[in-house]
Amino acid sequence: MLFDRDGTLIRDVPYNADPGRVEPMPGARAALDRLRRAGVRVGVVTNQSGVARGLISPAELAAVNARVEELLGPFDVWQVCPHGAADGCACRKPAPGLVHRAAAALGVTAADCVVIGDIGRDVAAARNAGARAILVPTPVTRAAEVAAAPTVAADLAAAVELVLAGGPVTGRGWAR
Repeated sequence: MLFDRDGTLIRDVPYNADPGRVEPMPGARAALDRLRRAGVRVGVVTNQSGVARGLISPAELAAVNARVEELLGPFDVWQVCPHGAADGCACRKPAPGLVHRAAAALGVTAADCVVIGDIGRDVAAARNAGARAILVPTPVTRAAEVAAAPTVAADLAAAVELVLAGGPVTGRGWAR
């Protein structure tokens, strides 16, 4: 299972360079721990254009990500796109690069993964990579993104339950 970071696992603080400002989303630790107990490997796929913009240094990004792990437990893989929107990279969501790289690091294909995020860009990255997607809307999620999502869950716990219960997003061999 692959998760978007900002707005999905932690509260979105734009261009956060301060580990002290990291605050988990409600239920994030419990949902992740449930997956880990079930033997599901978990990863993060996140756009961090603040690096390209000079708003956050790579060292500050690493410190914020370390704080995320301290609060939410270890992740099996982190894939971060530090590029800006105009850089034309293959990793910036909605491009599929982060999902493909994370799946490869987990030793599975993208089709074996479920991506959970809070905006349409996360869903599009999953679709573009051939992975399955679950949208967990927040106040910033647009109505059109909710309408276009293949699967919508009320929160992280509900998204995890869909996967573990064999709901509509599951298939063969997802990243165990």
